[in-house]
Parts: sequence; structure tokens; C-alpha cells
Amino acid sequence: MVTLKEIAQMCGVSISTVSNIINGKSNVGEDTRRKVLEVIKQTGYKPNYFAQGMRKQKTRIVGIIVEDLNLFSTTPIVGAIMAYFEDHDYRTILIDMRLYDKWQDTWYNDEQKIQSVLQPSIKELLSIKVDGIVYIAGHCRIINCFPNDFKIPAIVVYGLSKNPRFTSVIIDDKKGGYDITKYLISAGHRRIGVIAGTADNLHTMNRSLGYQQALFEEKILFNPDLIRYGDWMRESGYSEAEYLVNSGVTAIFCMNDIMAAGAYDYLYEKGIKIAEDISVAGYDNNVISEYLRPALTTNEIQLNEIGQESAKVMLKMLENKYIPSKNPDIIEIPCRLVTRESVKKYKLEPASGNTVVS
Repeated sequence: MVTLKEIAQMCGVSISTVSNIINGKSNVGEDTRRKVLEVIKQTGYKPNYFAQGMRKQKTRIVGIIVEDLNLFSTTPIVGAIMAYFEDHDYRTILIDMRLYDKWQDTWYNDEQKIQSVLQPSIKELLSIKVDGIVYIAGHCRIINCFPNDFKIPAIVVYGLSKNPRFTSVIIDDKKGGYDITKYLISAGHRRIGVIAGTADNLHTMNRSLGYQQALFEEKILFNPDLIRYGDWMRESGYSEAEYLVNSGVTAIFCMNDIMAAGAYDYLYEKGIKIAEDISVAGYDNNVISEYLRPALTTNEIQLNEIGQESAKVMLKMLENKYIPSKNPDIIEIPCRLVTRESVKKYKLEPASGNTVVS
């Protein structure tokens, strides 16, 4: 690699002049600036951020630890964080722990498994002298990441930090469940079934709270039998749809689009027309939602916004003198309702009591 000293020799200027130009300082003549920048472009010179960091005690490098990069939610968040830091002249280093790949879903409550991968990842980033660390979870839960005496800025994304000294950035799942339910009610539905995720999952709990709040506001009696718990997979959407159809619901709110696809499978198999006979809504705005027929009404998790907000929070800590807070923020990013063709207006004919979809 060409060095700063070699660039200076090629241009016939001092090393400090080249450094000033690279750092955007204005005390350099325009002709000299153009000459140096042209040589930098020709040689492909890149600053040695690590060496700079050792001198300045600041590397302008942020570490990102993810539980599994293959998850649909993780990649957009990572991309948004990297783009934001790049725009602000920071570099990022990514460590993929591959927890799902290693242990599927058996590691969630196994602290020993998690820490056996997490602690070496943190130590590796600290050895590189990163300025801060962003931890990105695969799903929302309380996570034990960073100790009280952690010396550099750190945040938890898509999950909640067990240590209250660290900021968390999560989805506003309660509002998401509320918005979907309100939309279904506005379309005339009052008997709304739910295909939820696993019962002990925070996404499930908060979306269920939003569902119940919307029913309460509309004076619709909550029936716990109309919440059926799946496992986020397509097969559970299929099996739980059968129960809800037999319970006489007019709409089904599925807590992810994959389970909604399973509900579609069941309804198609039984000759029940989606939207015409029963409305279906999902959650995530997964790519599958556009290709289902009819296209699925769903709630988009704004993953890019989660990433951008996380990077903003981290940058603010990096650019200011970092003092861990005793009462950090829990930042909730709202979802966005995406209306398509799977929900239609439902009304009751007062004379005959027959139901009509329009």
C-alpha cells in the first residue's frame, strides 16, 4: 500500500499538507489541493484508520455484532447502519455469530451457548480498538450483552438490553397490532381471529396488547379463544386457520406473513375465497406478501429506519463525550400499514341478518 509519506514525496509537499487535504482543512492552496487529490486518486491511497486511531485514541470504526445475518430482518438493518456511518466518515466491522445456523432455535434461553460466541466477538472488536459496538438481535427479547463497566458506547437493536445503562432500538409492536386491528374494524369486522407467534415471545405479547386495546376502544368484547398460538412457520398458519374459520371469524390477523401464507393454503384448499369470504392481514411486509393472491395487506416493519435511528444514536454518543446513562432510552420505531387486496369491507344486512362483503 502506498503511504502518506510517499504521496507527499510524489507531490513535492510535506506530509502535514497531504494530511490537511485528506482531512478537509482549508489552509492549503487550490492548485496544491488538486494535485494531491489527483495523485491520491491515481495511486488508490486509503488512510490507515487503525494507525490513525492508535495515535488519536479514536479509530472511527464501529463494530456490528449480529445473531444471524441470514434472517430477513437483519440484513436491511445492517445495510442502513453501514450506509449511515459511511456517510459520516466512519468504517464498520461486521461479526456474524450465526446462532440460528449453529443451534436453530435451541439457544434462546441457553446463556452458556450465547456467551460462548458473544464474548469472543466483543473481545475481538475491542482488540481492534473500535469506538463503539452495535448488537443486532434476531428477534425481540431481553438480552444480556454489555456489563456495567463497559468502557465504550454500545446499543442493542431489535431487542432490549438487560442492562438498563444501554439504549435499545425496537419495533413499536403494540402500536403495530393496534393499527392492524383498527383497520380491520374500520372495514366492518368485529369477530377478528389472531394467529399469533409463540406465546412467550415479546413480539407476540406486544402485538396482542395492541389488538386488545383496539377491541376495547371499539367496545368489542375480547375473546381469548380467538387468539391461536403458532410458531411463526407456514404450517402453523395452516393448522390454526382451521380452528378460526370453524369459530366463525370474518377476518384473521396473522402476526407474520409466513403464517398468513399458511392460512392462505388452508382457505384455498377449502374453497374459501380470501377477501370475498374472509379477510386476512399479515405482519412484516415480507417479500412473500406481494406475491400471494390476493396480495396481502400487512404491517411493514421499517427495517431501514431502525438501522438509521440506531446509527444516529450511536453517532451522537461517539461525537459527544460518552457517559453511560442510568436511564437510557428505549426507542420504538413505528410500523407502516400496507393495504392491498386481502381485506374487504364487511357489513351485516339488518333485515335478514345475512352478511355481505362489498
